[in-house]
Amino acid sequence: MKKIVTLGLFCLTAIFVKAQTNTAPVKDIDKLLSFTNADFDMGKIPAGKPLEYTVTIKNIGKDTIVLKEVKAGCGCTTPKYRSNDVILPGKSTIISLGFNGGATGEFYKVADVYFNDGLSKQLRFHGFALTDSATNKPTNPVNRR
Repeated sequence: MKKIVTLGLFCLTAIFVKAQTNTAPVKDIDKLLSFTNADFDMGKIPAGKPLEYTVTIKNIGKDTIVLKEVKAGCGCTTPKYRSNDVILPGKSTIISLGFNGGATGEFYKVADVYFNDGLSKQLRFHGFALTDSATNKPTNPVNRR
């Protein structure tokens, strides 16, 4: 009998805990904000030459959104933005992402953008860094026959 009562209490507790869980719907950021250059192709770039590009974020929703923070995926990427920037409905803000060009060959970089209400978006840029053909020559060439 004790086992049945214990099992019953366990089930009731589980039901009450489930009822207390927050079931608020997760907001779809792409229905609230539009992003230009969210996945930017830099194309072929010279290796070692810093570059910068901008991402425009427009509030297409009905609520005010606040840009909290931008975190670069690595030290070669430098974000420029206004922390706690308020983006009113219909208005825009700009984030600048700088890349130090330290890569050689194909590269793929990310930056995470955080907003109020737990909203976030990952920005991506990629390309191919080319070295000057003069720098590819060996410093001590060997004659081969």
